Amino acid sequence: MSLFERWLTLWVAACIVVGVALGHLFPAVFQAIGAAELARVNLPVAILVWAMIIPMLMRIDFAALGQVRAHWRGIAVTLLVNWAVKPFSMALLGWLFIGWLFRPLLPADQIDGYIAGLILLAAAPCTAMVFVWSSLSGGEPHFTLSQVALNDVVMVFAFAPIVGLLLGLSAMTVPWETLLLSVGLYIVVPVALAQLARARVLAAGGADALARVLARVQPLSLAALLATLVLLFGFQGGRIIEQPTVIALLAVPILIQVYFNAGLAYLLNRAAGEAHCVAAPSALIGASNFFELAVAAAISLFGFRSGAALATVVGVLIEVPVMLSVVRIVNASKGWYEAGLPRPR
Repeated sequence: MSLFERWLTLWVAACIVVGVALGHLFPAVFQAIGAAELARVNLPVAILVWAMIIPMLMRIDFAALGQVRAHWRGIAVTLLVNWAVKPFSMALLGWLFIGWLFRPLLPADQIDGYIAGLILLAAAPCTAMVFVWSSLSGGEPHFTLSQVALNDVVMVFAFAPIVGLLLGLSAMTVPWETLLLSVGLYIVVPVALAQLARARVLAAGGADALARVLARVQPLSLAALLATLVLLFGFQGGRIIEQPTVIALLAVPILIQVYFNAGLAYLLNRAAGEAHCVAAPSALIGASNFFELAVAAAISLFGFRSGAALATVVGVLIEVPVMLSVVRIVNASKGWYEAGLPRPR
């Protein structure tokens, strides 16, 4: 993990300060940026999101899907947690904490938006940072690669239906046209462009050339993320200053679902007899989120000033320290994990 990535939470906090300050100093500029929309999709944000996502997606080798059979139990556990548990458990936690327990402490007109943002966050499994978490936990690289590639394929088809279903259960009007457009803009098109760029780089210079290109474009990806956050907090600044406790309250269901889903994936892999080098990245993939996609979708669906956009940003704020704690847990428990595996005959 680079120094910049290790201190991502600090940079996000700095973006909050900068965004709030700029929003107060130059409100007309932010209003003009917010008005640059097409079919409710903000064009400046779309460009920044592509700059965020495409370098990350260039790491994915879809040829790795051929290796799925070698770790089918770990693959099955991660798919179960990512698509059959995590979005629904997050929705349940959102309804419990935001819709009920914390309701008196939150602005009434934003409750549904906060829950929608949590759902968007949980419905997008992590793509890029998983490679960092897997490396730090001694994860099997072929499993990690094949699982991420498979998750991206599933995300193309499952993200919109799951989000639509859970937003419908939340009694919110589902803007299907915007949701489907977001899937196309933020998943399908970036995947296609990233794989085209990957193929061209590999054809021209092989794996070494790809590694050099990825090293050069990674700072661009993080810079685009931070620029998006500055814009977001430029619109959200006044609300955050007035109600700083909102951030802390939104973090509660996110923290619970991270540890719950990581623990569930870890224990299921142990019960299935998978090696620790598979269980560790499986738990980490099950716990982390593709927050870049969640932020972009929230802005497209509900706008810069929405509670949904703010809720997804809280996920960015706590992602790195929380996932590092999960890495420490799976590393520290390796002896316990392996002691419970079935003994080979």
